[in-house]
Amino acid sequence: MMLNFFDQFMSPSLLGIPLISLALLLPWMLFPNPSARWINNRFITLQGWSISQTTHQLFSPLNQGGHKWATLLISLMIFLISLNLLGLLPYTFTPTTQLSLNMAFAVPLWLATIIIGLRNQPTVALGHLLPEGTPAPLIPTLITIETISLFIRPLALGVRLTANLTAGHLLIQLIATAVFVLLPLMPTVAIITASVLFLLTLLEVAVAMIQAYVFILLLSLYLQENV
Repeated sequence: MMLNFFDQFMSPSLLGIPLISLALLLPWMLFPNPSARWINNRFITLQGWSISQTTHQLFSPLNQGGHKWATLLISLMIFLISLNLLGLLPYTFTPTTQLSLNMAFAVPLWLATIIIGLRNQPTVALGHLLPEGTPAPLIPTLITIETISLFIRPLALGVRLTANLTAGHLLIQLIATAVFVLLPLMPTVAIITASVLFLLTLLEVAVAMIQAYVFILLLSLYLQENV
């Protein structure tokens, strides 16, 4: 039995091997292998349609140079969705509840968009730090504020994903504990609470997919500013 509710977010280990490495490898094993057939099964067809629609939605505002990022960002989105959904299964570990992992995804990609903007269009990239028509006395203040907001972006990406998943897991565990305690005392209340738990689980499934999409959507917006 866990000592507290936050023990579920500790990275477990087995025989000295951190299980977070296995959790990161598992989603890739679940993906179907590519086939040379023209017609595949329904799952692969649905997967291909979903990837196509998502790619069109995210990258249609970008120019041709930004389309080179499609494979990387869509692969990362599928990877994050798989990790988030697998973490909802019993006796599993969710790596995306670790801020260090989310920052490892957010910082390099955000930094790459900044470097691309400074290399391809330095004037436009630096122009984002100072809105047009700003009064002269406000220029130092606005440049400072915009610079701080620029460097906060990767932190916001990682914290948003971590906080939403952590809050959902904690809420599910709290309500599940309440159902376990109330079942022998007040069965009717326990059944009602279990119904709430079921609805919350469905909501958490939606949150797991939406947060991965939002993570990639924000990266595509940052990329759009620099290409």
